[in-house]
Amino acid sequence: MSVVSKGLENVIIKITNLTFIDGEKGILRYRGYNIEDLVNYGTYEETIYLMLYGKLPTKKELNDLREKLNEEYEVPQEVLDSIYLMPRDADAIGLLEVGTAALASIDKNFKWKENDKEKAISIIAKMATLVSNVYRRKEGNKPRIPEPSDSFAKSFLLASLAREPTAEEINAMDKALILYTDHEVPASTTAALVAASTLSDMYSSLTAALAALKGPLHGGAAEEAFKQFVEIGDPNRVEMWFNDKIINQKNRLMGFGHRVYKTYDPRAKIFKELASTLIERNSEAKKYFEIAQKLEELGIKQFSSKEIYPNTDFYSGIVFFALGFPVYMFTALFALSRTLGWLAHIIEYVEEQHRLIRPRALYVGPEHQEYVPIDRR
Repeated sequence: MSVVSKGLENVIIKITNLTFIDGEKGILRYRGYNIEDLVNYGTYEETIYLMLYGKLPTKKELNDLREKLNEEYEVPQEVLDSIYLMPRDADAIGLLEVGTAALASIDKNFKWKENDKEKAISIIAKMATLVSNVYRRKEGNKPRIPEPSDSFAKSFLLASLAREPTAEEINAMDKALILYTDHEVPASTTAALVAASTLSDMYSSLTAALAALKGPLHGGAAEEAFKQFVEIGDPNRVEMWFNDKIINQKNRLMGFGHRVYKTYDPRAKIFKELASTLIERNSEAKKYFEIAQKLEELGIKQFSSKEIYPNTDFYSGIVFFALGFPVYMFTALFALSRTLGWLAHIIEYVEEQHRLIRPRALYVGPEHQEYVPIDRR
């Protein structure tokens, strides 16, 4: 008898050298490197090189990568126009889908296994331009292309916020990009793999990934978690809100629980530390951080026996908010980082283990039925 795995839980669809997760011990590694070490000692550019080429770069390789990124921020005017022709109140991820689909339409000569990794670097740079201009469009500002610099995070923040970011802000953005880079094969990566398995192009595969990321149970979780803090509004209301919304009404505590982790998400610990360093100059962010801390304590007390702990989305929104981004941009910022993971996975799959992904469904409908002409029904 066929076995159905709802949600494809524990179904292995590929082998990978990219990301290792131990959900019981709270371990996350990219190509063997602990996430804590990459965040504490490395940069996002180093992570890009690691994920695409399988090793940490030398100084020359790192400089060459930065030069390539700086050269690839430009996108065709038609792509920018496609974003700015949309309404200001359009969904941010929807606008990103428009941008990636436009690039897919224009890049007609794409071929797999021809400089795939260099192509991925170009796409990562262009995604920074798209995300930046999605934000600028929604804020009613004019288009702006990121300027070359010694930091991908700096170029992105400068183009988005139209002000010189502080060293602390650049550092926080850089670490956030590393933290959200990859997480094996969640829904969005699976969607990208399905598209790439048909030998569709990289931009179309990213569009598929974005469609999956848009959901509140995946990329939208950081937005939903932050909205809880806004709804609570005051640290003194946390316990009352928790008892009413979570205990009595049995609503889900957003930012808690994970399909893989049965302990504290290691990324959440780092995001919490980042948030604590950014809030001192932002009183509103500081308030939300205090709310989150109190809510975390209640959540762990209530749910830890069920192996439910904070995940990466619980504190990441506070980091993005403290950097100056509104809640509607949180999922798009997630997408900016995860673009690297999506690309690394589809390159690995197509280059090393390609097979069209075509699952089956277990039919449980009626047996054969006789067709009855319409005048006899």
